[in-house]
Amino acid sequence: MDGNFEEKQWNLGTTRSREPLHRAITLLETALGQLQHQVHPVQGILREATSLLRQQIDSPTVRVDPDDRGRMLAWQVRMVRDYIDSHIARRVLVADLCALVQRSDAHFSRSFKRTFGESPHAFLVRRRVEMAAQYMLTTDASLSDIALRCGFSDQAHLSKHFRQTAGQTPAVWRRTHRLHHDEGETDRHSVECR
Repeated sequence: MDGNFEEKQWNLGTTRSREPLHRAITLLETALGQLQHQVHPVQGILREATSLLRQQIDSPTVRVDPDDRGRMLAWQVRMVRDYIDSHIARRVLVADLCALVQRSDAHFSRSFKRTFGESPHAFLVRRRVEMAAQYMLTTDASLSDIALRCGFSDQAHLSKHFRQTAGQTPAVWRRTHRLHHDEGETDRHSVECR
């Protein structure tokens, strides 16, 4: 196949929203969470794949818009992402993010959307849902506790956003994914006992 054609296809794909990349990272992190109590050769592969996807998101060659003007710089992207993740359970104000990267409110909101492909609020909600999914797989905490840990006002607030993102309620999602996780644990235990 012509390399030029493949390059053109890749360039078209990189101008689209980064949502599929974020979703792939979430899936990989979920798989790693399911394997956390196991020694499995696939863990290294999953970590490497997650790292490569994160590099693609942070890479200056990945563009939401072919015109790079108005996008956040790599250090600003890292600072914003780290700040949001470390303050996820609290109220995150756009004004605080603006001060962090030294941009005005209007300029920040435009550059954030150009960089991440979504508004600061949508990004924050998505990160909260991803974190809630991780807690649902790796802890036995109640959904109301998980909601508070992830910055949602209550379980209903978590359920609303989780259903919009995952297409099912947190309880149904947790049962389904925990079942797969528990089956993996049973398989691992039976292999170790042989």
